Amino acid sequence: MKIIVIPGDGIGPETMSVCTQVLEAISDKLALGISLFPEIAGHESLKKLNATVTPELLAKVKDADGLMLGPMATYDFKDESKGEINPSKFFRKQLDLYANIRPAKTFPNIPTRMNPFDLAVVRENTEGFYSDRNVESGNSEILVTPEVGIALRRITRLCCDRIAKSAFELAMTRKKHVTIVHKANVLRITDGMFIDSCRKVAQDYPEVTVDDFIVDAMMAHVVRSPERFDTIVTTNMFGDILSDLTSELSGSLGLGGSLNAGDQYAMGQAAHGSAPDIAGQDIANPFSLITSASMLLNWLGQKHQLPNYIKASKLIDLCMEQAIAEKETTRDIGGTLGTKETGQRFVARLSSL
Repeated sequence: MKIIVIPGDGIGPETMSVCTQVLEAISDKLALGISLFPEIAGHESLKKLNATVTPELLAKVKDADGLMLGPMATYDFKDESKGEINPSKFFRKQLDLYANIRPAKTFPNIPTRMNPFDLAVVRENTEGFYSDRNVESGNSEILVTPEVGIALRRITRLCCDRIAKSAFELAMTRKKHVTIVHKANVLRITDGMFIDSCRKVAQDYPEVTVDDFIVDAMMAHVVRSPERFDTIVTTNMFGDILSDLTSELSGSLGLGGSLNAGDQYAMGQAAHGSAPDIAGQDIANPFSLITSASMLLNWLGQKHQLPNYIKASKLIDLCMEQAIAEKETTRDIGGTLGTKETGQRFVARLSSL
């Protein structure tokens, strides 16, 4: 398997360095035959190639089996005419990565105010309120007058159907419970279509329990009792907000893994940002990227029917649980180690499992 590795901006090079060590270690351990190919995007690419991402890079990614994308300084990239393209959005659109899967779970040794929980947010990734992926011209925000702005929201039956199917397929591997999150009391047509698609897809999964919540009420329920939920499916913006909340409730956004998946391609990506304020200080938590890499291996294993890839994913997850239990982690989740040493301990533990 050929995996493209893009470190990204800010803390990306530090955390991705740990992630690649983990991928190399598990590949050696289980004879996975993974080959990692480093590439650049973001600020480094903008400086060297006058664009944050290039058509040549996209061609390389399409020729590979998977992509690991480090955190990007997305907010810095404002003018696409100057090559300032959001790399995350670029790959999601160009590869049609319509499902953004973000798990969140608690660990016994990480203090939280929550009861123990283990859930996953399944977020539609290609449309919704995000102005850069709704219209052919590239921007669905309209400045009508200097004092009036309008934002358009696109919801399509196709995207609703396929994200619903992704959620129910995932739920079948978990606790067989899907929660639909929406705002259909106000967005009657668009979220009405979303709910309708989810309910129709649910008919193909009679073993799965289904309920639904209005998004503002859902936020309150998740804060009060996240253990009630298993697989949550929702539209783009709601999923973006909800997944950050659930990751933070689990103890740290630094634990939040993320997989962007489509029918042909998948991209592992840290759920957090580039955190330039702590870059280069050896304190960033690499576990988000490691979890994302584990999810990518599982996706590859499922897609290509490779049991050892699925086993590799489970071993990485087990190793993370053990590392957290022994506090072989960065300080943000109760450990005393730096980024680099956290990675070294992790690889050593993984090799000995």
